[in-house]
Amino acid sequence: MLARTRQSGIRIGIDLGGTKIEVLAIDELGRERARTRVATPRGDYDGTVGAIVDLVADVERAAGACGTVGVGIPGTISPATGLVKNANSTWLNGRPLGADLPSRLDRPVRFANDANCFALSEATDGAAADASIVFGVIVGTGTGGGIVIDGKVVVGVNAIAGEWGHNPLPGAGGDESPGPPCYCGRRGCIETFLSGPGLTRDYDGTTDAREVIARAAAGEARAGHALARYEQRMARALAGVINLVDPDVIVLGGGLSNVDRLYDAVPALWAPHVFSDRVATRLVRAKFGDSSGVRGAAWLWPSE
Repeated sequence: MLARTRQSGIRIGIDLGGTKIEVLAIDELGRERARTRVATPRGDYDGTVGAIVDLVADVERAAGACGTVGVGIPGTISPATGLVKNANSTWLNGRPLGADLPSRLDRPVRFANDANCFALSEATDGAAADASIVFGVIVGTGTGGGIVIDGKVVVGVNAIAGEWGHNPLPGAGGDESPGPPCYCGRRGCIETFLSGPGLTRDYDGTTDAREVIARAAAGEARAGHALARYEQRMARALAGVINLVDPDVIVLGGGLSNVDRLYDAVPALWAPHVFSDRVATRLVRAKFGDSSGVRGAAWLWPSE
């Protein structure tokens, strides 16, 4: 069995998602040493913890070393209770993952929201490398955000910094207000408009967001109008981030980040909503795509 000590330069990242758990080992330069994944045991907290422990053992055997462990979760660890909160993988909520996993792995473990991990990955060696202030956005099944300043994740006293998706859509009017219900219990959250399900709802309520995007690219007017509304809403929502955080770079990840036209259309639309005579913030696509979350979890342990 491998000794439970860190070998210099080895970091293990875990992306605990609602459908999959992925574990990655990287070296000091961010080069992949080993990777594995399994389907998430949905609804089974004990099974989820056990799966993570087994996957860490697998990548350590493959990499030939033990390492530090960082975990990206679809929620956060409450500073008040030490329990998971705000997770859309609801079987994690109210559970002591922050105590159970270090105990089972026999080492310290660092946790962060999955959007924070995404932002950290892209700020460390991704599309926003060397930028001072980075806002990372995940637009997929949900809508998340994370803030990295000078290479460090901003967590906040309530552990909710960057939770952009659960603010009301700015400037909502007409049929945008009060907006669709959100799983968080509110209505009209940014997530209900900018997630994949939000685009589906705006189009016809049934057609998958990827098909809507494909129809827009093929010239279908109805899909084109839906995507144009999406761009307008994203521009208004990100303008609020620029006014508050003033990032050098905003990085998009998640399934909807693959829509090429967003990177020209959204910056062209956000200027009227930004409190500045010019907007130098760049909107870019994530360098590491779906791997950004697991890489960012590994980077929760910086160089010593």
